[in-house]
Amino acid sequence: MTHLRSNMSDTSALGIARRAQWKALGIGADELTKPKIAIVNTSSDLAACYAHLDDIVPVLKEELRALGALPFEIRTTAPSDFVTSVGRAGRYILPSRDLIVNDIEAVVEGARLDAMICLSSCDKTTPGHLMAAARLNIPTVVIACGYQHSGLAEGREADVEEVFLLAAQAAVTGEARDDLAELADDAILGPGVCAGLATANSMHIAAEALGMAVPGSTPVRANSERMWDAVRRSAAALMSAIENGIRPRDIITAGSVRNAARVMLAIGGSMNTIKHLQAVAVEAGVDIDVWETYRELGRQTPLLCSVRPNGPRLVEEFEDAGGGATIIRELLPLLDGDQLTITGRTLAENAAGARPADGEIIRTVADPFGTDPAITVLRGTLAPGGAVAKRPVPDTGRKRFTGPARVFANREEAIAAISNGRLRPGDVAVIRGIGVSGGPGMGLTSAFIFALHAKGLAQSVALVTDGQFSGLVNQGVTIGEVSPEAAADGPLGRLRDDDVIDIDLGAGTVDLLVSPEELAARAPFAPPADLDTGGGYLDQYRELVQPLACGAVLCPRPSSACHPGTGEASLTSTAATAGGTR
Repeated sequence: MTHLRSNMSDTSALGIARRAQWKALGIGADELTKPKIAIVNTSSDLAACYAHLDDIVPVLKEELRALGALPFEIRTTAPSDFVTSVGRAGRYILPSRDLIVNDIEAVVEGARLDAMICLSSCDKTTPGHLMAAARLNIPTVVIACGYQHSGLAEGREADVEEVFLLAAQAAVTGEARDDLAELADDAILGPGVCAGLATANSMHIAAEALGMAVPGSTPVRANSERMWDAVRRSAAALMSAIENGIRPRDIITAGSVRNAARVMLAIGGSMNTIKHLQAVAVEAGVDIDVWETYRELGRQTPLLCSVRPNGPRLVEEFEDAGGGATIIRELLPLLDGDQLTITGRTLAENAAGARPADGEIIRTVADPFGTDPAITVLRGTLAPGGAVAKRPVPDTGRKRFTGPARVFANREEAIAAISNGRLRPGDVAVIRGIGVSGGPGMGLTSAFIFALHAKGLAQSVALVTDGQFSGLVNQGVTIGEVSPEAAADGPLGRLRDDDVIDIDLGAGTVDLLVSPEELAARAPFAPPADLDTGGGYLDQYRELVQPLACGAVLCPRPSSACHPGTGEASLTSTAATAGGTR
């Protein structure tokens, strides 16, 4: 066994105090020299996502003890997009990711534990666990704890995302939906994350593509035998990594991040994976522009599946066809197969054990569902730092939109404009000032997009925002996460009503047709004076959060992989290039 940083002499004050503490917990003196493992249980009674995690802990403890380790369960904050998005207009959702990272650091580094095994569930937990692993650089395995069984999988009408969409549309149209309560009661039939390739399952698969989860473990039904098999294999992999000195920064490299981006493009994963993978790279000190990587690889990566919300297939069908492991196997000619994984084997060696594509649920590289990127990264004079759109699989929708801007301070104002006539077909709705700093924490605009759908305007009104929207949204021309954001004095902040915006999804551009001289002469964006942040964590977050080019991490180290040169600087420092005509 390699040297363990947790071992302390009984003659030291801290060492003898630790012995006294642990003796009171029933830990014998013979166990004090064993590897001390943090079981990171990001759990909560608030949401079904986490309902089974507490049951995994005792099984995992038993496995680790049998392998010669001393496990300790630790807890972190546990956000759920459907539950903890109520207060402050959903602004806590993204910032909670970084709370998870800091929770882990405070306990694991404070106690100087030797390794971590992370129980990943809802959207922000997997990126938080990967970021913490990269920051602390101690042997770590991520366990994807599975997705929930739904009424939809039983051949009935809805899962939780479908219920959410129907309810949002009914709220806008005023339509009486007496069946919503019944649908909600039937939507979730067991624990786990939302079914489909939204952020949670996407990030689970990304962890496997990075090499930080054991092969063949994503996506997986919660509490299934495959999940329990992954739990046992993860314990063994972690002990092997400790023995062989394999650390996250040996695994998380520019090559593995690029692999994960390629896999996300091939499955049509969540657009949120861009900023999360960028944050992981920043914490690992890996110099890669993930936004540009998605942009570059998007037009070189075949779409190998068409799973909800992108297409008609269920995630259960995708898992049964081989899931992430089969995607990696099929993509291997386009991946860096020599990248190390937590198993001690390379990505290519792991992929050799995966089943081949069935040609129906998962297609081959030679016969894909399409080649248009499901995640489209755009750049241009309105978004020199980048912006992102999500598209269906296959993509048969509108790809070009040019129209006058209608500027709104929040989604409620924009929704009202649909009914009061201010917003008309051909317009580009701009909801700004809700980015990572301006929000703070990225405001949600999904309700506005659902309102467009409900009113039949999804194809005739475009959206541009520095906020974010749900992975359910992949119809119409919807552009999110514009960077630099308005609050950073990006071009979006100086845009006015009637300015013409030109969006070309095929070319990957989003331009503001205003001269740079005129744009520079305008007053910068002024945040609303009455923004409700509660005077607590959100205010701290606003002061510390870095731009999306840095993955929206909090105060990165000077060596971190941030790319302000691609457009995150303020308008005043880039006046010569921030505006223009085409």
